[in-house]
Amino acid sequence: MNNIEHKREQLGLSRLNFHHLHYFWCVAKEGHLSRVAQRLHVSQSALSAQIRQLEERLGEALFEREGRSLKLTDTGHLVLEYAEGIFDLSAELLERLNGRRQGTTRLRIGSVATLSRNYQENWLKPLLTDPELSLTLESGLLNGLLDRLLHHQLDVVLANEAVPVNPDHPLHCRLLASQSLSLVGRAQRWQGQQLRIPEDLHGMEMALPGPRHVVRSQFDALCNAAGVVPQVRAEVDDMAMLRLLARDSGWLALLPEVVVQDELQNGLLVMVGVATELKEHFYAITAPHRYRPAVLDQLIAANR
Repeated sequence: MNNIEHKREQLGLSRLNFHHLHYFWCVAKEGHLSRVAQRLHVSQSALSAQIRQLEERLGEALFEREGRSLKLTDTGHLVLEYAEGIFDLSAELLERLNGRRQGTTRLRIGSVATLSRNYQENWLKPLLTDPELSLTLESGLLNGLLDRLLHHQLDVVLANEAVPVNPDHPLHCRLLASQSLSLVGRAQRWQGQQLRIPEDLHGMEMALPGPRHVVRSQFDALCNAAGVVPQVRAEVDDMAMLRLLARDSGWLALLPEVVVQDELQNGLLVMVGVATELKEHFYAITAPHRYRPAVLDQLIAANR
């Protein structure tokens, strides 16, 4: 047995016949053997034999009879879920390799957990009316997202910090925008008031970005240099949660204006000050994949 065959044996690939899986997938979607056999130009007995071989390989029944129709078992539903993903990806692969946009184009976006959801939605707005686009959005820690990017599991990562140069893992890091941090509070308490940052914040009740956020250390350094000690009531990594606290708590909150754009517009919150020294930067990080969706490059260029 050569190395390739040994590896296939270890992974079980030599025993999982994707031709059988395709027949199962067709029958599961149709629910009727004879119609599928006619469409695929095979005999009904041959089709049944292929599915039985797949069931033997998996050690579980995939169908049970219900009159003249076939009903999926619990295992059948699970296998169908995976089969859908496998054959959807195979169609997407062929479309990308052929340079065509037939059917739906999938764009897979990762974002760091501390990034504003409002900023992400604003960035994506040009795509939301495209009927041929399907979005996959996920959030997490930057290192984990970059690993998925390098393994072709994501097309782009949105982050609020730049990535260092690494010759072993070449990444393209593009600055999309920058925004000063704002001090906001409930309008009924803070309307018409302006505070200096950090001089006027001593003893003030505040909700701040958590220690993992890139601007938090900068804010702490400003306060230390000025001898200012705010009363920190909450430290929040998630910008959506920080927005809710700013809206409902009565505390002052330090965050990018885009996070509370709707509350500022409808008058629930007001801007009490702007920390021009503190800026959050927004980056699009991509890997040099040959088959990156063209719509992504267009989006990055437009936002820059």
